[in-house]
Amino acid sequence: MSAEDSSDDAEISEEGDEMAIRERVADEAPESFDEGIVDLLSWVLDTETRARIYLFLRQHPDSTSEEIATGTGLYPSTVREALAELHEEGKVQRRKREASGAGNNPYEYTSQAPAELVTSIVDGVQDELNTVFNLDRHLGRAESEDGEPVSINVEVEDDAGADDD
Repeated sequence: MSAEDSSDDAEISEEGDEMAIRERVADEAPESFDEGIVDLLSWVLDTETRARIYLFLRQHPDSTSEEIATGTGLYPSTVREALAELHEEGKVQRRKREASGAGNNPYEYTSQAPAELVTSIVDGVQDELNTVFNLDRHLGRAESEDGEPVSINVEVEDDAGADDD
């Protein structure tokens, strides 16, 4: 074996190691991104279960509770309970799946758009921030002005307007 052969082998080995590292990073990046989204949605939607369901429905609209349970790995009863709550809160919509033939047509679920979700929670967050801001007044410790010092405004730009900047 010549010195040239061993240097070629070293280059191939380094390239192989580099490729393996790139593949591992590429595989882990979406998982960590997804987990970050799930964490944020868990805060917005109150539980990780509801966050996983919401995220699944963003990726797979018009899914049944059975499809959601299979896709998320959650128990079917847990999915049905969370879907009922999310539907009652207006965060998901449901309609009967149209199917030919006899039998029950299950509900299909679709989640509201992220912009609508954010808009729906802003008032609650604003109220909570105002309570913290006025904590001394609520505790009777200090005089403070009446009013709501925290105001959150959400502006949603359409896709066409976003490119104009």
